[in-house]
Amino acid sequence: QLQLVESGGGLVQPGGSLSLSCAASGFSLAKYYIGWFRQAPGKEREVLSCISSSGGYTNYPDSVKGRFTLSRDNSKNAVYLQMNSLKPEDTGVYYCAAGLYSCSTTYDGYPYRGQGTQVTVSS
Repeated sequence: QLQLVESGGGLVQPGGSLSLSCAASGFSLAKYYIGWFRQAPGKEREVLSCISSSGGYTNYPDSVKGRFTLSRDNSKNAVYLQMNSLKPEDTGVYYCAAGLYSCSTTYDGYPYRGQGTQVTVSS
């Protein structure tokens, strides 16, 4: 069974950092584009970032540029979202998704999608 599983979420104080992981089982992530999305309470899911199979990445919203970094470790079959200088408005459920051909700005644009991990930024 092909699965993506996010982990690393939790409660963090404003200004803190978290590193989220997106791990695959049943297939290799090495050739896949991986997107990260966030859904804040009461809001629609929004695209955050996407990393290509070669490791280059793009952060989409201005709100995360300079604070969020993507990386991948193909030997561990995982992609990581490093989040620094976290703010209360970063609170939400974070999802990763995988696709073979390109990045997508929509969650449904990826054939493989995780179940999400909760991030809460609060003092």
